[in-house]
Amino acid sequence: MSDELSHPTTAELEALVNAAVEKRVGAAFAELEKTVADLKSSVESVREACPDDRTTIVAFSGDMDRLFAALTIASGSAAMGMDVSMFFTFWGLSALKVRTTYSGKSVGQKMAAMMLPGGPASVPTSRMNMSGMGPVFFKMLMKQKNVQSLPEMMDMVQELGVRLVACEMSMGVMGISREELIPGIDYGGVATYLGDAARSKVTLFI
Repeated sequence: MSDELSHPTTAELEALVNAAVEKRVGAAFAELEKTVADLKSSVESVREACPDDRTTIVAFSGDMDRLFAALTIASGSAAMGMDVSMFFTFWGLSALKVRTTYSGKSVGQKMAAMMLPGGPASVPTSRMNMSGMGPVFFKMLMKQKNVQSLPEMMDMVQELGVRLVACEMSMGVMGISREELIPGIDYGGVATYLGDAARSKVTLFI
């Protein structure tokens, strides 16, 4: 007597198919979730490596035309919504001065104070200075063309929220005290500059 063959029912076949499909779909979803997680991690790593929407400028020169260029770029960057830092060092510190004092300074510092401009309104030009006549000439041309003066540019960048930083080491060398500089600015050193520059899309030395 032959054994009767047992055939699975329709319900059993459906259950087997569903189980196989669920297994394959589950594995596919797990792989997809892993891929998405890896992609998010990669995107986050790229985002961290990308610089901020920031401009950092070193204002080293104390010349009217170069300071004007630095302030124009700073104001333009701030108007575009970028965070802006200006690091004033050595001759560039003249742009931050509002007065000159001599008390409490050494002989060398007093000599340096005598030779430095008293503020942005009295800085020379890098070309065609002509014993002090150059700045007068260019100021006249700027006024005729309705171009803001250097002191007005300094006021504007402050109103735009540009961070102004005076180099403390240079202040000591040049004999400049905090009382001689405009209020509301920051003070720092090379670490301050590098901290901003390392996160900036635009860095300039003027």
